[in-house]
Amino acid sequence: MVKILRWGAVLLGVFFVFGCGVSPSTTLRTSGTAKEGDSFSLVSGELLKAAELELVWANKVAMRKGETLKQLFIAGENIYSLSSGNYITALNRQKGTMIFSRTLSPAGFPVVGWELYNDVIFSIVGNELVEIDPQSGKELSAIRLDVGAACAAARNRSYFYIGGTDRRVHTLRADDKVRLFRVGAENDSAVVSLVADEDFVVFATDGGNVVSFTAGGPKQLWQFYAAEAIVGPIARDASSLFVASKDTNVYRLDIRKGKLIWKYQTEAMLDRGPVVTGSVVYQYVRDKGLAAIDKKSGRDLWQLAGGVDLLAETGGKAYVITDKKTLVVMDNKKGEELYSVNFVGVSRYAANTVDSKMYIADKDGRIACIKPINDR
Repeated sequence: MVKILRWGAVLLGVFFVFGCGVSPSTTLRTSGTAKEGDSFSLVSGELLKAAELELVWANKVAMRKGETLKQLFIAGENIYSLSSGNYITALNRQKGTMIFSRTLSPAGFPVVGWELYNDVIFSIVGNELVEIDPQSGKELSAIRLDVGAACAAARNRSYFYIGGTDRRVHTLRADDKVRLFRVGAENDSAVVSLVADEDFVVFATDGGNVVSFTAGGPKQLWQFYAAEAIVGPIARDASSLFVASKDTNVYRLDIRKGKLIWKYQTEAMLDRGPVVTGSVVYQYVRDKGLAAIDKKSGRDLWQLAGGVDLLAETGGKAYVITDKKTLVVMDNKKGEELYSVNFVGVSRYAANTVDSKMYIADKDGRIACIKPINDR
Protein backbone atom coordinates (compact mmCIF):
# COMPACT_ATOMS: atom_id res chain seq x y z
CA MET A 1 0.00 0.00 0.00
CA VAL A 2 1.07 3.61 -0.42
CA LYS A 3 1.97 5.51 2.69
CA ILE A 4 -0.43 8.44 3.11
CA LEU A 5 0.63 11.68 4.76
CA ARG A 6 -1.71 14.65 4.87
CA TRP A 7 -1.18 18.39 5.13
CA GLY A 8 -3.50 21.20 5.97
CA ALA A 9 -4.27 23.56 3.11
CA VAL A 10 -1.39 26.06 3.34
CA LEU A 11 -0.51 28.45 0.53
CA LEU A 12 3.18 28.39 -0.35
CA GLY A 13 5.07 31.68 -0.27
CA VAL A 14 7.11 33.22 -3.07
CA PHE A 15 10.88 32.96 -2.62
CA PHE A 16 12.22 35.31 -5.31
CA VAL A 17 11.55 36.48 -8.86
CA PHE A 18 14.12 35.85 -11.57
CA GLY A 19 15.49 38.59 -13.77
CA CYS A 20 14.69 38.52 -17.45
CA GLY A 21 17.54 40.16 -19.35
CA VAL A 22 17.55 39.46 -23.09
CA SER A 23 20.72 38.80 -25.05
CA PRO A 24 20.64 38.01 -28.77
CA SER A 25 21.95 34.96 -30.54
CA THR A 26 23.14 34.91 -34.12
CA THR A 27 21.41 32.79 -36.73
CA LEU A 28 24.03 31.53 -39.14
CA ARG A 29 21.74 30.02 -41.78
CA THR A 30 18.20 28.72 -41.97
CA SER A 31 18.78 26.11 -44.65
CA GLY A 32 21.49 24.57 -46.76
CA THR A 33 24.65 22.64 -45.95
CA ALA A 34 27.56 23.58 -43.73
CA LYS A 35 30.76 24.43 -45.57
CA GLU A 36 34.13 22.86 -44.93
CA GLY A 37 36.16 25.13 -42.72
CA ASP A 38 33.15 27.07 -41.46
CA SER A 39 34.13 27.94 -37.87
CA PHE A 40 30.52 27.53 -36.77
CA SER A 41 30.06 24.12 -38.37
CA LEU A 42 29.82 21.15 -36.01
CA VAL A 43 29.98 18.60 -38.84
CA SER A 44 31.44 19.19 -42.29
CA GLY A 45 29.09 19.56 -45.24
CA GLU A 46 30.91 16.81 -47.14
CA LEU A 47 30.35 14.32 -44.33
CA LEU A 48 26.69 15.24 -44.04
CA LYS A 49 26.16 14.88 -47.76
CA ALA A 50 27.92 11.52 -47.86
CA ALA A 51 25.60 10.33 -45.09
CA GLU A 52 22.54 11.68 -46.91
CA LEU A 53 22.01 14.32 -44.23
CA GLU A 54 21.53 18.06 -44.56
CA LEU A 55 21.81 21.08 -42.34
CA VAL A 56 18.42 22.61 -41.49
CA TRP A 57 19.81 25.49 -39.44
CA ALA A 58 22.74 26.47 -37.25
CA ASN A 59 22.97 29.01 -34.46
CA LYS A 60 25.35 30.14 -31.76
CA VAL A 61 23.64 31.09 -28.52
CA ALA A 62 24.91 33.84 -26.27
CA MET A 63 26.39 32.91 -22.90
CA ARG A 64 28.11 34.90 -20.21
CA LYS A 65 31.91 34.90 -20.00
CA GLY A 66 33.31 31.67 -18.61
CA GLU A 67 30.08 29.70 -19.09
CA THR A 68 29.59 26.57 -21.19
CA LEU A 69 26.50 25.02 -22.68
CA LYS A 70 25.32 22.44 -20.19
CA GLN A 71 22.13 20.90 -21.55
CA LEU A 72 19.53 20.95 -24.33
CA PHE A 73 15.78 20.49 -23.78
CA ILE A 74 13.07 19.91 -26.39
CA ALA A 75 9.61 21.13 -25.39
CA GLY A 76 6.88 21.68 -27.96
CA GLU A 77 8.11 23.73 -30.91
CA ASN A 78 11.15 25.11 -29.09
CA ILE A 79 14.57 23.81 -28.19
CA TYR A 80 16.18 25.31 -25.09
CA SER A 81 19.86 25.59 -24.21
CA LEU A 82 20.89 25.90 -20.57
CA SER A 83 24.34 27.22 -19.70
CA SER A 84 26.49 26.22 -16.73
CA GLY A 85 25.48 29.54 -15.18
CA ASN A 86 21.72 28.91 -15.69
CA TYR A 87 21.36 31.22 -18.68
CA ILE A 88 18.50 29.87 -20.83
CA THR A 89 17.95 30.49 -24.54
CA ALA A 90 14.87 29.38 -26.48
CA LEU A 91 15.10 28.73 -30.23
CA ASN A 92 12.35 27.72 -32.61
CA ARG A 93 13.32 24.14 -33.31
CA GLN A 94 12.08 24.20 -36.92
CA LYS A 95 13.87 27.39 -38.01
CA GLY A 96 16.55 28.03 -35.37
CA THR A 97 15.38 31.60 -34.77
CA MET A 98 15.68 32.96 -31.24
CA ILE A 99 12.50 33.22 -29.19
CA PHE A 100 13.99 34.60 -25.97
CA SER A 101 17.12 34.55 -23.85
CA ARG A 102 17.37 35.27 -20.12
CA THR A 103 18.92 34.44 -16.79
CA LEU A 104 16.86 31.65 -15.29
CA SER A 105 18.42 31.66 -11.81
CA PRO A 106 21.72 32.33 -10.05
CA ALA A 107 24.57 30.02 -11.00
CA GLY A 108 24.64 26.88 -8.90
CA PHE A 109 20.89 26.55 -8.46
CA PRO A 110 19.74 23.13 -9.72
CA VAL A 111 17.27 23.03 -12.60
CA VAL A 112 15.20 19.85 -12.43
CA GLY A 113 12.97 19.06 -15.40
CA TRP A 114 11.71 21.24 -18.25
CA GLU A 115 8.18 20.26 -19.22
CA LEU A 116 5.42 21.79 -21.34
CA TYR A 117 1.75 21.61 -20.36
CA ASN A 118 -1.02 23.67 -22.02
CA ASP A 119 1.51 26.08 -23.54
CA VAL A 120 3.26 26.76 -20.22
CA ILE A 121 6.75 25.54 -19.29
CA PHE A 122 7.18 24.31 -15.73
CA SER A 123 10.39 23.41 -13.95
CA ILE A 124 11.86 23.21 -10.48
CA VAL A 125 14.63 25.78 -10.16
CA GLY A 126 16.45 25.81 -6.85
CA ASN A 127 13.64 25.25 -4.36
CA GLU A 128 10.92 26.86 -6.47
CA LEU A 129 8.26 25.52 -8.78
CA VAL A 130 8.42 27.94 -11.71
CA GLU A 131 6.03 28.49 -14.63
CA ILE A 132 7.31 30.27 -17.77
CA ASP A 133 5.71 31.52 -20.97
CA PRO A 134 7.53 29.62 -23.77
CA GLN A 135 7.09 32.49 -26.25
CA SER A 136 8.32 35.42 -24.18
CA GLY A 137 10.34 33.79 -21.41
CA LYS A 138 8.23 35.73 -18.91
CA GLU A 139 7.94 34.15 -15.51
CA LEU A 140 4.28 33.46 -14.79
CA SER A 141 4.70 32.18 -11.24
CA ALA A 142 7.43 31.16 -8.82
CA ILE A 143 6.34 29.29 -5.70
CA ARG A 144 8.73 28.27 -2.97
CA LEU A 145 8.78 24.60 -2.00
CA ASP A 146 9.73 23.52 1.49
CA VAL A 147 11.24 20.29 0.16
CA GLY A 148 13.92 19.65 -2.44
CA ALA A 149 13.09 17.97 -5.75
CA ALA A 150 14.39 14.46 -6.39
CA CYS A 151 13.10 14.32 -9.97
CA ALA A 152 11.21 16.33 -12.57
CA ALA A 153 7.72 17.45 -11.55
CA ALA A 154 4.57 16.26 -13.34
CA ARG A 155 1.16 17.84 -13.75
CA ASN A 156 -2.34 17.42 -15.13
CA ARG A 157 -5.21 19.84 -15.52
CA SER A 158 -5.83 20.17 -11.77
CA TYR A 159 -2.62 19.36 -9.92
CA PHE A 160 1.18 19.52 -9.76
CA TYR A 161 3.07 16.52 -8.37
CA ILE A 162 6.51 17.00 -6.80
CA GLY A 163 8.82 14.06 -6.10
CA GLY A 164 10.48 15.32 -2.95
CA THR A 165 13.83 14.50 -1.38
CA ASP A 166 11.82 13.51 1.69
CA ARG A 167 10.73 10.34 -0.21
CA ARG A 168 7.20 11.62 -0.75
CA VAL A 169 5.11 12.68 -3.72
CA HIS A 170 3.60 16.08 -2.89
CA THR A 171 0.32 17.13 -4.53
CA LEU A 172 -0.33 20.85 -5.11
CA ARG A 173 -3.47 22.35 -6.59
CA ALA A 174 -2.53 23.83 -9.98
CA ASP A 175 -4.38 27.14 -9.80
CA ASP A 176 -3.24 28.37 -6.37
CA LYS A 177 -0.44 25.90 -5.41
CA VAL A 178 -2.22 24.89 -2.19
CA ARG A 179 -0.73 21.70 -0.76
CA LEU A 180 -3.29 18.93 -0.51
CA PHE A 181 -1.71 15.61 0.39
CA ARG A 182 1.45 13.56 0.01
CA VAL A 183 2.10 9.87 -0.51
CA GLY A 184 5.09 7.57 -0.21
CA ALA A 185 6.00 3.99 -0.96
CA GLU A 186 5.34 1.45 1.79
CA ASN A 187 9.06 0.68 2.04
CA ASP A 188 9.88 4.39 2.40
CA SER A 189 12.08 4.36 -0.72
CA ALA A 190 13.08 7.51 -2.60
CA VAL A 191 11.03 8.81 -5.53
CA VAL A 192 12.96 8.79 -8.83
CA SER A 193 10.31 9.55 -11.47
CA LEU A 194 6.70 10.69 -11.97
CA VAL A 195 4.03 10.46 -14.69
CA ALA A 196 0.68 12.25 -14.36
CA ASP A 197 -2.58 11.57 -16.16
CA GLU A 198 -5.91 13.34 -15.64
CA ASP A 199 -7.21 10.41 -13.55
CA PHE A 200 -4.10 8.90 -12.00
CA VAL A 201 -0.43 9.39 -11.15
CA VAL A 202 2.41 6.87 -11.32
CA PHE A 203 5.69 7.17 -9.43
CA ALA A 204 8.76 4.95 -9.32
CA THR A 205 11.30 4.54 -6.51
CA ASP A 206 14.83 3.42 -5.80
CA GLY A 207 13.32 0.51 -3.89
CA GLY A 208 11.96 -1.02 -7.11
CA ASN A 209 8.36 0.16 -6.62
CA VAL A 210 6.15 1.44 -9.43
CA VAL A 211 2.99 2.77 -7.78
CA SER A 212 -0.21 4.28 -9.18
CA PHE A 213 -2.64 6.38 -7.14
CA THR A 214 -5.71 8.46 -7.96
CA ALA A 215 -4.98 11.95 -9.26
CA GLY A 216 -7.08 13.85 -6.73
CA GLY A 217 -6.62 11.77 -3.62
CA PRO A 218 -4.29 9.31 -1.89
CA LYS A 219 -5.93 6.07 -3.02
CA GLN A 220 -3.62 3.39 -4.39
CA LEU A 221 -4.69 1.81 -7.69
CA TRP A 222 -1.91 -0.71 -8.21
CA GLN A 223 1.73 -1.46 -7.43
CA PHE A 224 4.44 -3.30 -9.35
CA TYR A 225 7.68 -4.54 -7.81
CA ALA A 226 11.04 -4.81 -9.56
CA ALA A 227 13.86 -6.66 -7.84
CA GLU A 228 16.00 -3.52 -7.57
CA ALA A 229 15.83 0.27 -7.99
CA ILE A 230 14.03 1.91 -10.89
CA VAL A 231 16.38 4.32 -12.68
CA GLY A 232 15.91 7.35 -14.87
CA PRO A 233 12.54 8.72 -15.93
CA ILE A 234 9.52 6.54 -16.63
CA ALA A 235 8.68 6.58 -20.34
CA ARG A 236 4.99 6.63 -21.23
CA ASP A 237 3.59 5.64 -24.61
CA ALA A 238 -0.22 5.60 -24.94
CA SER A 239 -1.46 2.87 -22.59
CA SER A 240 1.95 1.54 -21.54
CA LEU A 241 4.77 2.50 -19.21
CA PHE A 242 8.40 1.55 -19.82
CA VAL A 243 10.75 1.45 -16.84
CA ALA A 244 14.36 0.39 -16.41
CA SER A 245 15.69 -1.23 -13.25
CA LYS A 246 19.07 -1.92 -11.73
CA ASP A 247 18.02 -5.58 -11.79
CA THR A 248 19.10 -5.40 -15.51
CA ASN A 249 15.53 -5.52 -16.86
CA VAL A 250 13.42 -3.14 -18.92
CA TYR A 251 9.73 -3.60 -18.09
CA ARG A 252 6.65 -2.75 -20.13
CA LEU A 253 3.60 -2.29 -17.89
CA ASP A 254 -0.06 -1.71 -18.59
CA ILE A 255 -0.70 1.83 -17.37
CA ARG A 256 -4.20 1.15 -16.02
CA LYS A 257 -3.57 -2.06 -14.08
CA GLY A 258 0.19 -2.26 -13.65
CA LYS A 259 0.21 -5.68 -15.33
CA LEU A 260 3.52 -6.83 -16.79
CA ILE A 261 3.30 -7.04 -20.59
CA TRP A 262 6.92 -8.03 -21.17
CA LYS A 263 10.39 -7.67 -19.73
CA TYR A 264 13.67 -7.47 -21.56
CA GLN A 265 16.85 -8.52 -19.78
CA THR A 266 20.07 -6.71 -20.58
CA GLU A 267 23.64 -7.74 -19.87
CA ALA A 268 24.44 -5.19 -17.17
CA MET A 269 22.97 -3.06 -14.42
CA LEU A 270 20.98 -0.15 -15.86
CA ASP A 271 21.51 3.45 -14.79
CA ARG A 272 19.12 5.45 -16.98
CA GLY A 273 15.60 5.18 -18.36
CA PRO A 274 14.57 4.10 -21.88
CA VAL A 275 13.72 6.26 -24.90
CA VAL A 276 10.51 5.18 -26.65
CA THR A 277 9.39 5.84 -30.24
CA GLY A 278 6.50 4.55 -32.33
CA SER A 279 7.75 0.98 -32.57
CA VAL A 280 11.08 0.75 -30.72
CA VAL A 281 12.37 1.06 -27.15
CA TYR A 282 16.00 2.20 -26.93
CA GLN A 283 17.90 1.38 -23.76
CA TYR A 284 21.44 2.39 -22.87
CA VAL A 285 23.32 -0.42 -21.11
CA ARG A 286 26.42 0.66 -19.25
CA ASP A 287 29.68 -0.67 -20.76
CA LYS A 288 27.67 -2.48 -23.44
CA GLY A 289 26.09 0.19 -25.62
CA LEU A 290 22.58 0.84 -26.90
CA ALA A 291 19.95 -1.88 -27.21
CA ALA A 292 16.94 -1.58 -29.54
CA ILE A 293 13.87 -3.52 -28.40
CA ASP A 294 10.71 -4.18 -30.38
CA LYS A 295 8.04 -2.25 -28.51
CA LYS A 296 5.23 -4.66 -29.20
CA SER A 297 6.92 -7.97 -28.44
CA GLY A 298 9.90 -7.07 -26.26
CA ARG A 299 12.27 -8.99 -28.52
CA ASP A 300 15.78 -7.86 -29.31
CA LEU A 301 16.27 -5.94 -32.57
CA TRP A 302 19.94 -5.02 -32.30
CA GLN A 303 22.67 -3.91 -29.93
CA LEU A 304 25.29 -1.33 -30.85
CA ALA A 305 28.52 -1.47 -28.88
CA GLY A 306 29.46 2.03 -27.80
CA GLY A 307 26.01 3.41 -28.59
CA VAL A 308 24.99 6.09 -26.10
CA ASP A 309 21.61 7.53 -27.09
CA LEU A 310 19.07 7.99 -29.85
CA LEU A 311 19.11 11.33 -31.67
CA ALA A 312 16.12 10.62 -33.93
CA GLU A 313 14.34 7.84 -35.82
CA THR A 314 12.71 7.88 -39.24
CA GLY A 315 11.95 5.50 -42.09
CA GLY A 316 12.97 2.45 -40.06
CA LYS A 317 16.39 3.97 -39.37
CA ALA A 318 17.77 4.92 -35.96
CA TYR A 319 20.36 7.71 -35.70
CA VAL A 320 22.55 6.91 -32.71
CA ILE A 321 25.32 8.94 -31.12
CA THR A 322 28.23 6.89 -29.76
CA ASP A 323 30.93 7.22 -27.15
CA LYS A 324 33.50 7.51 -29.94
CA LYS A 325 31.95 10.78 -31.16
CA THR A 326 30.31 9.26 -34.22
CA LEU A 327 26.76 9.18 -35.53
CA VAL A 328 25.82 5.61 -36.46
CA VAL A 329 22.77 4.87 -38.61
CA MET A 330 21.07 1.56 -37.81
CA ASP A 331 18.50 -0.36 -39.84
CA ASN A 332 15.90 -1.36 -37.25
CA LYS A 333 14.32 -4.08 -39.37
CA LYS A 334 17.53 -5.84 -40.38
CA GLY A 335 19.45 -5.02 -37.20
CA GLU A 336 22.40 -3.83 -39.26
CA GLU A 337 24.70 -0.82 -39.14
CA LEU A 338 24.33 1.11 -42.39
CA TYR A 339 27.03 3.78 -42.04
CA SER A 340 28.57 6.24 -39.61
CA VAL A 341 29.55 9.92 -39.58
CA ASN A 342 32.36 11.66 -37.70
CA PHE A 343 30.74 13.73 -34.91
CA VAL A 344 33.96 14.65 -33.12
CA GLY A 345 32.82 18.24 -32.53
CA VAL A 346 29.54 17.23 -30.90
CA SER A 347 29.40 17.06 -27.10
CA ARG A 348 25.77 18.00 -26.36
CA TYR A 349 22.54 16.74 -27.90
CA ALA A 350 18.82 16.24 -27.29
CA ALA A 351 17.00 12.97 -28.00
CA ASN A 352 14.08 13.66 -30.35
CA THR A 353 11.24 11.11 -30.55
CA VAL A 354 8.79 13.37 -32.42
CA ASP A 355 10.27 13.65 -35.92
CA SER A 356 13.46 13.11 -37.92
CA LYS A 357 15.32 16.26 -36.87
CA MET A 358 18.54 15.86 -34.86
CA TYR A 359 19.75 18.54 -32.47
CA ILE A 360 23.47 18.66 -31.71
CA ALA A 361 25.71 21.19 -29.99
CA ASP A 362 29.08 21.79 -28.37
CA LYS A 363 30.09 23.31 -25.04
CA ASP A 364 30.71 26.72 -26.64
CA GLY A 365 27.06 27.18 -27.60
CA ARG A 366 27.10 26.18 -31.25
CA ILE A 367 23.80 24.42 -31.99
CA ALA A 368 22.76 22.74 -35.24
CA CYS A 369 19.70 20.95 -36.55
CA ILE A 370 20.23 18.28 -39.20
CA LYS A 371 17.92 15.79 -40.88
CA PRO A 372 17.92 13.13 -43.61
CA ILE A 373 17.92 14.64 -47.10
CA ASN A 374 15.09 12.40 -48.34
CA ASP A 375 12.82 13.29 -45.41
CA ARG A 376 10.80 16.25 -46.71
